[in-house]
Amino acid sequence: MKPSNRQAQGSIWPVFSILVLVLFSLSSCKTSSDEEEVKRPNILFAFADDWGKYASCYSQLEGADAIHGVLRTPNVDRLANEGVLFTQAFVNAPSCTPCRSSLLSGQHFYRTGLGAILQGAIWDDAIPTFPLLLEESGYHIGYTYKVWTPGTPRDAGYGGVKNRFQKNGNFNAYSQNVDRYMTEEGLTLEGAKGKLHQEVLENFRLFLDANENNAPFCYWWGPTNTHRKWIYGSGEKMWGIDPDQLKGNMPSFLPDVDTVRVDFADYLGEVMAFDAGLGILLKELEQRGELDNTLIVISGDHGFPGFSNGKCNLYDAGTQVPLVVRWPSKIPGDRVIDDLVSLPDLAPTFLEAAELVPPTVMTGKSLLPILTSNKTGLVETDRNFVITGRERHVRKARADYLPYPQRALRTQDWLYIINFEPDRYPMGDPMDVDDNYVVDMDELTNNTFAAFGDYDASPTKAWLVAHRKEKQISPYYQFAFGKRPAEELYSVTKDPYQVNNLAQDSAYQEVREELRKQLLSELGLTGDPRLQSPSPFEQPPYAREELEQ
Repeated sequence: MKPSNRQAQGSIWPVFSILVLVLFSLSSCKTSSDEEEVKRPNILFAFADDWGKYASCYSQLEGADAIHGVLRTPNVDRLANEGVLFTQAFVNAPSCTPCRSSLLSGQHFYRTGLGAILQGAIWDDAIPTFPLLLEESGYHIGYTYKVWTPGTPRDAGYGGVKNRFQKNGNFNAYSQNVDRYMTEEGLTLEGAKGKLHQEVLENFRLFLDANENNAPFCYWWGPTNTHRKWIYGSGEKMWGIDPDQLKGNMPSFLPDVDTVRVDFADYLGEVMAFDAGLGILLKELEQRGELDNTLIVISGDHGFPGFSNGKCNLYDAGTQVPLVVRWPSKIPGDRVIDDLVSLPDLAPTFLEAAELVPPTVMTGKSLLPILTSNKTGLVETDRNFVITGRERHVRKARADYLPYPQRALRTQDWLYIINFEPDRYPMGDPMDVDDNYVVDMDELTNNTFAAFGDYDASPTKAWLVAHRKEKQISPYYQFAFGKRPAEELYSVTKDPYQVNNLAQDSAYQEVREELRKQLLSELGLTGDPRLQSPSPFEQPPYAREELEQ
């Protein structure tokens, strides 16, 4: 191209052109950088206390006759349909504080110091957590209700930061407050529910409106209403769940009797309340135009409370939880994933989604490769097992504050459990429950520490103790509260409720030995203090503390 006369005459135009080009390039770089910042997703983590794997979206996979079939969780189902539904998600520990310690840190619970136990837990600030790492990178973080609550003056709140946005916490006692609003304030059922739903909205808006710089945000919504206790009969009264619909569908480790069915229906009602609250959050995000740029993850911290095999147990009813993920700009939806995944995997997932590199100390493995693929079923062949375990739950469950140490290996086909101290009671000492014990039904229904302190107080617990001498009920009682052998082995395909222990069956010794070797190897590689001799978990400050006066 022939230069113009002005260029040929050596005017300042070339210099000006270059300057404009440089400024445009700088402007373009800034715009590109800003756009990259915008692309970092918001994160909404809805994490319910004591919510096991119960949602109506699972009924399509496990049959209409399953317990999921009596539930209606439209908001969970929506996210599952528009995102990814995991069928084999497990907590690392079926107790709230150690589970949350593992989730926040992206590590096995036994690597988190005093975060590995419930009462007496203290957070170690040297352990990196995903919320603080997100905050350091520019995220606006905060929470409502429960995140990490060891019950000590040094409660570290949200992974080390107390960014709580909560005007009221009445949603946590959902059925109690609905009943109170109807009785004391004369509200209708829907009016009473609406008052609690408005609370959820106001708390969420408090968090969102505090984001003055319009930064990407990470919000942890942690209601505890699915934790005990709730109003007896509330499942039917408030949510229309007929306990008789559960006849013939109760887990085989629970007696299929009216009291237990009503209790279970009430629990499912609280799951539906959680779903209703979740819907409030989704609607607000949608109205603000933030829904599709938000990575939404929903799950629970372990199985149901106050029922056998659930909370504080390494059976599936205690460790398997729902897990649903939606992020339409990055994650192809309407998929079901069968890979075995563990909730510590969420910490590196959140960090990588925010374009951060997870700390090498994290033992969890990011789920992003699975989520961003187009695959269903089994996606990553090396995700073929998860580790679960526990140490001490409530402080006074056993004499000298002793734990009930367990570790388990769960594969697609097997569940193998080591009970390191089989002479101890798994649910806590019987205390006053002996052959001559006169059952105080009200106390066992409302006071967890009356007996077997690691089994939450409930109508089911009271019923089992009250009927323990009956021939047909005694096996249920022993299964719930009795001592267990040093090793347990279950075929999860043939025995999904894990009631038939095969550990001493000669036909399965090769399987047992192989799983034991794999479990102990993994514990050794990841530095489990339980394998030390003596184990720190048997010493102060974890155990053998001086009893309170």
